[in-house]
Amino acid sequence: MTHRIDPEQAAANATRDALAATLPPVTISETMGPSRAVNERLSMIYGQGGPEMAETKEHWLLIRGRRIQIRVHKPILGTKLPVLVWFHGGGWVFQSIDTHDRLIREYAAAAGCATVSVAYSLAPESRFPQPLLECADVVRALVDTDWGLDTSRIALGGDSAGGNLALATAIHLRDVGGPVPRAVLTPYPVTSSDFSSPSYEEFAAGYGLTRAGMQAYWDLYTRDHADRLNPLAAPLRADCAGLPPTFIQLAELDVLRSDGERMAAKMQAAGVDVTLATYPGVLHGFMRLTGPVAMARRAVAEAGVWLKGKLG
Repeated sequence: MTHRIDPEQAAANATRDALAATLPPVTISETMGPSRAVNERLSMIYGQGGPEMAETKEHWLLIRGRRIQIRVHKPILGTKLPVLVWFHGGGWVFQSIDTHDRLIREYAAAAGCATVSVAYSLAPESRFPQPLLECADVVRALVDTDWGLDTSRIALGGDSAGGNLALATAIHLRDVGGPVPRAVLTPYPVTSSDFSSPSYEEFAAGYGLTRAGMQAYWDLYTRDHADRLNPLAAPLRADCAGLPPTFIQLAELDVLRSDGERMAAKMQAAGVDVTLATYPGVLHGFMRLTGPVAMARRAVAEAGVWLKGKLG
């Protein structure tokens, strides 16, 4: 079956593909250095710009023996703002707080909140659970750090692999006694290591993110099969009771769509206040295309309204 791709999404893809044709190929393997640099360049096409911030500061935290970069955006000054802590996507192996900077600025402006972007350690150099534990420790450190933020009102967020980390961090913090976030915002999260869902079958190839690509990402993120079954790696396996309100945003033409739908259903059955939205005609990663793709701007605007409601 052929699906109609949003014309703006198709044009943005064509621009990226034209640049990719001039660069070395990106491969997912144990040696990530060269491919990581190419992927970063391709991802930066739409990763820059966005709303002006009143203040942007870079910080570094010593987390689990590693120096972790943190970027704080404040859309306005003069008041302690609620906070969206963001874990970027990229299959746990690619991308950075720079590739997602425009998206984060869009969230800050739309929700009227500060954002804290976390440069967690990437796989395969750092495999599960290291990145997850770093993310949780950053949230704990944030509560104890005076950066002029209202840390009683924290939301966690992340796209794709970052959405996996956001959900897993919320689960982990619930289980170890907090701090418990007010909300979780997660576009097209990775929630399962099972590659046989309806959307994995339907969009296995030809729609950007592929089933083979996701299998390769899991191979680099986890150490063994037992890791893949751990609820902190595969949140769809977790007990969802007591998790904070969650907004799951999905792309229609995405291998991860069915898993996102299953995650929302499981959370709802557990009594979680969960909102699910699916955006037609777009592919995995579309949220970062707020410049060229109107559907991305719509999704960010809806996330902003939702965050305002949950953070106050």
